[in-house]
Amino acid sequence: MSIHPTAIVESGAELDSSVEVGAYAIIRKEVFIGSNTRIGPHSVIEPYVTIGKDCNIYQFAAIGGHPQSLKFDGEKTYLKIGQGTIIREFVTIHRGTGFGGGITEIGEENFLMNYTHIAHDCKTGRGVVMANNATLAGHIAIGNYATVGGLVAVHQFVRIGDYAFVGGKSAVVKDIPPYVIAAGDRAKLHGLNTVGLKRHGFSHSTLAALKKVYRIIFRIGLTMNEAIERVRADVEQYPEVIAFIEFIKNSQRGITR
Repeated sequence: MSIHPTAIVESGAELDSSVEVGAYAIIRKEVFIGSNTRIGPHSVIEPYVTIGKDCNIYQFAAIGGHPQSLKFDGEKTYLKIGQGTIIREFVTIHRGTGFGGGITEIGEENFLMNYTHIAHDCKTGRGVVMANNATLAGHIAIGNYATVGGLVAVHQFVRIGDYAFVGGKSAVVKDIPPYVIAAGDRAKLHGLNTVGLKRHGFSHSTLAALKKVYRIIFRIGLTMNEAIERVRADVEQYPEVIAFIEFIKNSQRGITR
């Protein structure tokens, strides 16, 4: 274990023997850090945080702070960060709340760029990228391999689906389905995230089916229920097609159109 002599590691923190802690970092009690993780200088890791192996937390990050909620009353809540996640300078991530599920969860292999903020009770999937100054309010769920552009603000309780791409400076107030591009204030859909899907190895037949789904739901003037029935009748039911429809059916805030 490599701990700089100016760092503070409180009694009750558990660090793997391979963890590196930089100068003036503060690691509070009841923090658990996995193997080969690096904690950069001046970072602060608050209590009840679990950090997986192979993470890299850069200088001045503030991890596991109290939720910014007037209803939070100091209850014991948690933050979990998945393995292989990169957290850049000045990122802030808050613990969960008792009334919101009690935990904030960052998935494996996330890349959180400078000044990203993730509020209480949020959950991100695997491989999520958040660019500089992207901000998540409370209770947000982001799917696997989604990308959130710089200066994006996402409203409480919004969901962003798998492989979606949200363009920079967007204000997102409704759910964004999987596999699409969204941008604007307020965000609107701009077609499939075709480039991203190809990079992740989606087959030509799956892409063709998703394009057909997108056209039926968003382009030909059907009601949502009519569009869903048309998709079930006219489009081959690949797993991605089913996931697209289920995401829409389960929306509570409404779907970005």
